[in-house]
Amino acid sequence: MKEPILVILAAGMGSRYGGLKQIDVVGDNGESIIDFSIYDAIEAGFKRLVLIIRREHEEAFQKALGNKISPFIEVEYAYQDMRDIPRQFKVPQDRVKPWGTTHALLSCRNILDAPFMVINADDYYGKEAYKTMYRYLTEEITDKEYCMIAYILNNTLTDYGSVTRGDCQVENGYLKDIVERHKIKRIDGVPCYSEDDVNWYPLDPDKLVSMNFWGFTPKIMDYLKPIFERFLEENLEENPLKCEHVIPTAIGEMIQNGDVNVKVLTSSDQWYGITYREDKAHLVDALAKLKAQNLYPHNLWDKD
Repeated sequence: MKEPILVILAAGMGSRYGGLKQIDVVGDNGESIIDFSIYDAIEAGFKRLVLIIRREHEEAFQKALGNKISPFIEVEYAYQDMRDIPRQFKVPQDRVKPWGTTHALLSCRNILDAPFMVINADDYYGKEAYKTMYRYLTEEITDKEYCMIAYILNNTLTDYGSVTRGDCQVENGYLKDIVERHKIKRIDGVPCYSEDDVNWYPLDPDKLVSMNFWGFTPKIMDYLKPIFERFLEENLEENPLKCEHVIPTAIGEMIQNGDVNVKVLTSSDQWYGITYREDKAHLVDALAKLKAQNLYPHNLWDKD
């Protein structure tokens, strides 16, 4: 089997954060979150990396990241291009928002030739998840059984606003269903979700959620292509400027169709991220403490 590939979703616009948060500095030696993620992946055994970015950001990524990591891992860029849609559709003239993470993953369809894992660029997942996923990709994965690392909801919330999480229903260790919830936040200490910003419903703080930490084979592209095409057929006319399709929704559809099974492995690690700019100070402090505990060297990319 070919060496598994690390795929990082880094083409988002960061509208809630207010900038290109994927490479914003959060470490005391000039690192972004993505530095720590790649370091953990290399430590787990990954030797190949595909970064999904917007083409206009390539120079910024190469300067902030690519030059540092290229001695340690093979790097290739994939470009999420809004114009890369089936030819029977037209991109709305005023559209600037990307089509979502399903479309982002499809941008790798001509690159990926081995089992691969997918993560977000702006989430810190903890070291163990990478080791778990590497073992799965090298020992267990098949075209009919994929994998996800699930996190405990209460470990993934921010104090500064609502977040989006994949609400997972798990049965006998496998994903039975997943619902993308766009508004989750703590109210009086209790995680709650809303669909209208008026009515809020409590969620079990210990329930499992998706943080976009997936293990797939290239076969998934055969499922994603028709799913994304149907999405455009059903949504483009109604919501031309903002409609988007995300990986958890695609996975839910694949499970309901009986196309694949998804094994659920759980991480008890604390999530850190920067959904909102106010999250940054907490994240900077957390990463500094991890270095102080010698979980990371001061210079992640020291060649000596």
